Amino acid sequence: MNIYVSNLSFHTTEEDLVQMFSAYGSVNSAKIVIDKFTNKSRGFGFIEMPDDNAAQEAISKLNNKDIQGRTLSVSVARPREERPGGFRSRSL
Repeated sequence: MNIYVSNLSFHTTEEDLVQMFSAYGSVNSAKIVIDKFTNKSRGFGFIEMPDDNAAQEAISKLNNKDIQGRTLSVSVARPREERPGGFRSRSL
């Protein structure tokens, strides 16, 4: 199961996420999203856990929990939505 975690401290590392979630089961991967311009954390990330029951337990136990001075928001990750990109044409 893919899990979305937001409101992370900007000092939280991927290793911190693995440690946090591994208390509830095996963790396949942890990824903190980094801003491509500043190369700093954007304050959210994703965890992948193979066991759905363990993932649900982690979500329920860690959602709204204070970690490093921030109240986490933890939920099942939704599929990424396509967003229009590029230049918009304008009529003159």
